[in-house]
Amino acid sequence: MTGPASRAGAFVPYAGIAWNSAGYEVAVLDGDGRPVRSPVAFAPRRTEDLIAYLSGFGPGLVTVVESTNGILDGRLMAAGLTVHRADPQLLPDRPLFGSVGAGVLAEAGRQARASLTRLVRTRGTQTGREGQLETWISSSEDALARLAGAGAALSHGSRACREVALTFDDGPLPPYTGQVLDVLERYGVPATFFCVGMNARGHPEELARMREQGHEVANHTWSHPFLPELTRPELHEQLQRTQEAVAEATGGPTPTLFRPPYGARTPEVLGWLADTGSRVVLWDVAPDDWTMPGAGTIARLILDAVRPGSVVLLHDGGGDRSQTVAALPTVIERLLADGYRFVTVGGLTPDPAGPSLPARPSPAGTDPGATARAA
Repeated sequence: MTGPASRAGAFVPYAGIAWNSAGYEVAVLDGDGRPVRSPVAFAPRRTEDLIAYLSGFGPGLVTVVESTNGILDGRLMAAGLTVHRADPQLLPDRPLFGSVGAGVLAEAGRQARASLTRLVRTRGTQTGREGQLETWISSSEDALARLAGAGAALSHGSRACREVALTFDDGPLPPYTGQVLDVLERYGVPATFFCVGMNARGHPEELARMREQGHEVANHTWSHPFLPELTRPELHEQLQRTQEAVAEATGGPTPTLFRPPYGARTPEVLGWLADTGSRVVLWDVAPDDWTMPGAGTIARLILDAVRPGSVVLLHDGGGDRSQTVAALPTVIERLLADGYRFVTVGGLTPDPAGPSLPARPSPAGTDPGATARAA
């Protein structure tokens, strides 16, 4: 049964979505906490099936995700589903790699719905946590500057060189990643793709095409969590699993460039990242294309903000990216006409002065729990 009723016509209101190395698991409970059916597993490339499965329970369904799952919420809400975030203080400890169980998440929704955060599509899974994210980022300015001085972090390249690096986060996600690649191929423009490991595992053919076209493929974690909420071992596991998925899909070396989801960071997290040998890549131009303000607005915001050495944050995954695709030709043509050269992040001429103001958060995903747990 996939409809909105279980025994004696009782309404089925609560679904939990868990993630693990194999993909996603969904559990649905009725109002009395009884399972509607056995949990259903979905491989990483079957997210459309997952969304359709949940949609079959009707508009009253309450869907609960954990705060380390930041790549499904936008698509769930676009399908008309109501999505809530359960923060760690409401849940048992996570495993080293994966979320708490789907049934646990569904039960958290049933028993503690008032304590969950209902997500807003225009704010993503960081809904309600924006202030904490800003505090984390502000506290990290000195640590970021030290990393930049050592060549281990950047938010832009040299301001003396008329270069621009286009970057795309959260993919790969068909059909949008392929459409972005089509535009880049048409103009002969290289770019850097910060891929989510779960999506890389689900769509390796997209990463293979990136490599074939000469693009740079980089690491954006496995499940798009808030890094300050992870333990050190959990963070390292996210990076390592994604590196392996990218290397397997591209047949190339493991990536060393890393972008933290939402730009979230603390001095402690930056220290952990430095220990992995990762180079932290932020940005200085962000049109918030994920909010879908219109292709014209996306293009205008980019063109108004670009400077020599800029790193532009765009998205090819996480939701409908048709407006991003539509904005790209205008952006590329205008910048080429203005004498800019497109390069990958790795091809940027370094700025000897290091970063200017740290990148502001990219509100495109999850929200962390209260504070980072001890390593």
